[in-house]
Amino acid sequence: MKDSPLNILYLSAEILPYAATGGLAQVAAALPRALRRLGDDVRVIIPRYGLIQPEKLGLKRVLDAFPVPFERDMENAGLWQAPETDIPVYFIEHERFFGSRQGIYSFPDDGERFVFYTRASLEAARHLGWRPDVVHSNEWHTALAPNWLRTIYADDPFFAETAAIYTIHNLAYQGIFGYRILQIAGIESMGFIAHPEISPSLNQVVSMMARGIIFADVITTVSPSYAEEILTPEFGEGLDPLLRDRQERLFGVIVGLDAEAWDPATDPALPCHFDADDLSARGQCKARLQEEVGLQQDAKTALIGLTARLSDQKGLDILTAVLEPMLRFLPVQFIIMGAGEERYHHHLDDLQRRHPGQLAFVPTYNETLARRIYAGSDIFLMPSRREPGGLDQLKAMRYGAVPVVHATGGLKDTVIDHHPPETGSGFRFEPYDCMALYAAVARAVEVFHHPDIWRGIQQNAMRHEFTIDKTARAYRDLYRHARSLKLTGQPLLWKQD
Repeated sequence: MKDSPLNILYLSAEILPYAATGGLAQVAAALPRALRRLGDDVRVIIPRYGLIQPEKLGLKRVLDAFPVPFERDMENAGLWQAPETDIPVYFIEHERFFGSRQGIYSFPDDGERFVFYTRASLEAARHLGWRPDVVHSNEWHTALAPNWLRTIYADDPFFAETAAIYTIHNLAYQGIFGYRILQIAGIESMGFIAHPEISPSLNQVVSMMARGIIFADVITTVSPSYAEEILTPEFGEGLDPLLRDRQERLFGVIVGLDAEAWDPATDPALPCHFDADDLSARGQCKARLQEEVGLQQDAKTALIGLTARLSDQKGLDILTAVLEPMLRFLPVQFIIMGAGEERYHHHLDDLQRRHPGQLAFVPTYNETLARRIYAGSDIFLMPSRREPGGLDQLKAMRYGAVPVVHATGGLKDTVIDHHPPETGSGFRFEPYDCMALYAAVARAVEVFHHPDIWRGIQQNAMRHEFTIDKTARAYRDLYRHARSLKLTGQPLLWKQD
């Protein structure tokens, strides 16, 4: 069973290039492709939101209308498929839930919408005659698939041997709804699932994520450190007792980069190209970036880049507390790109006016510019309060920008702190406070002025092995582990009274 190909149904609410708001879409695009290269038959299904236009994208309809159980009745869904690519990508069509909406989330009926999408995805596999060996669900939007596979579909011959993997990308977003969502999902007879150690407020609502955790054969997160952190009250978002009960089924897997998509030697977004063996052209990337964003062109001043949502979770609270002292007392420049809370926009706008040529603030997100920031910055800053996995630090490292990060989650797992005589691949700080951040930046800036040492840190960072192919190999093993647990009849966490 280990070496035989498996059918993997991959469920994600987002995937590049069709619908994306963040890292989930990037992972959904890269991981299935890497898995398919290893030999498994991986197929992705997402909703066909209104922004996904079949005519413009060349989609073809593969199922006109098929019935989907929904709130004691049936709703019809359609199924589209993307043009031939390296992985099959399908789109669930339902005009009211998806086709009539240009956005992805934040609608008052999101619970119903994603219940329907998930159930329709399972039924679509049946109507295609393609039996999944494993269903891989991501985030709360698809968390009921493991629940259904252990209940509604438990005696269904088509799904009887289908195992479930559930991936937590960020535990903070759990999909909390009232009792009615159980009626819509056809599992109201189960009622709320109460845990004796969980807060009563969580026991009297429906947490989609909690159900994914309870019923999955294997649970994964996006880094080993985050898998440990969410077992604690500090990081567990109220679900830590449940996660501790399922600890033997919980695995942390670092999500790596697609090395071909993120390569400074070939990236067309860059004005010049380089690699870990020859960094000579990187200085030109820095000069061009300084010119592009209005910074003084100075090769000897450390240029610090940051691309992030402007929020406390991303560390803007501690950064803004010490950003002006950094600008006044350290030989640095900053380029900060991102949108978010209005107070941070005002703060950064004000600093940019008072420190012209030293701080550039770009109040939006642009991937082309982001790539040039990775390639032109000397230091890349990620002071996140919490960072389950993180892709930006991997991109920066790949492009030779030395990361300065808060030692949490995936940042802790991927950045090796520079402590002489060990060269490391970046700089980490803890605890989470503004003075620890200031000290880490000052330490990095000091080492920047020792070119030989700095070059060694850059090369270590650029040669990191956090690739999507390595991630895929880990998931390939976990799929087979999950299937083994399912076929041997391993019991659920507990039985309800």
